[in-house]
Amino acid sequence: MSTESQEVAAETLANAEQAQAEEVSENKALRVIGWFSAGMAVATLGIYVGYEIRSRYKFRHRTPYDFYANAEPQSANDFGVGI
Repeated sequence: MSTESQEVAAETLANAEQAQAEEVSENKALRVIGWFSAGMAVATLGIYVGYEIRSRYKFRHRTPYDFYANAEPQSANDFGVGI
């Protein structure tokens, strides 16, 4: 009887170790997904903030010529005819 109980105990121990290993691997996968998501959020926020800062900088550093950039009339002759 002692050998049967040892086999059952060994099998139970093996199942417990396997369950623990699966749980650790699931935790690692979730941790990787979480860190990746956080990194993507930081990158997106950085791109958006950089765009806003750049657009405000460009708006504040306008020249008088920027106000009249499209003031001249464009004629149809300025473009290729395509013959």
